Amino acid sequence: MSVLGEVLVGLAIAVGLVGIVVQVLPGNALVGGALLLWAWATGGTTAWVVFAVAALLIVAAETGNWLVAGRHMRRAEVPWFTLAVGGIAGIVGFFLVPVVGLFLFFTLAVMLVELVRRRDRAAAWQATVAALQATAITIGIQLLGGLLATGVWIVGLGLT
Repeated sequence: MSVLGEVLVGLAIAVGLVGIVVQVLPGNALVGGALLLWAWATGGTTAWVVFAVAALLIVAAETGNWLVAGRHMRRAEVPWFTLAVGGIAGIVGFFLVPVVGLFLFFTLAVMLVELVRRRDRAAAWQATVAALQATAITIGIQLLGGLLATGVWIVGLGLT
């Protein structure tokens, strides 16, 4: 692959990593897709081994993310419906109030849904904090997987 191609793959990976943090783009899917494109264009055993290792790291991160964040939400007795409403509100908020709207609208929506569901302000706030913690856990695990996959790719660049 040409240097320009590798730079473009690197930019796609960077966009994916930002997508993990912002939680609007499918971050690790972008990272994995860029690495697949790089392996396909570069060719050879080394490129495909790099892709396979990176893909395994991404799959492990996504699986771990589901297990750990899901367990956290079950312990706090916050249903997936609450998170779905919060997620939709966060996406709407992202466009209404750029960047901060995502977190603001997510938090407010979770608080309101849980307040209606539990009818207790303290319990609703505890559920909201648990949802925010689960979101932070999700971002952390996904980012770790994406960064490890990126590191494998950087090593692969040196080897190919």
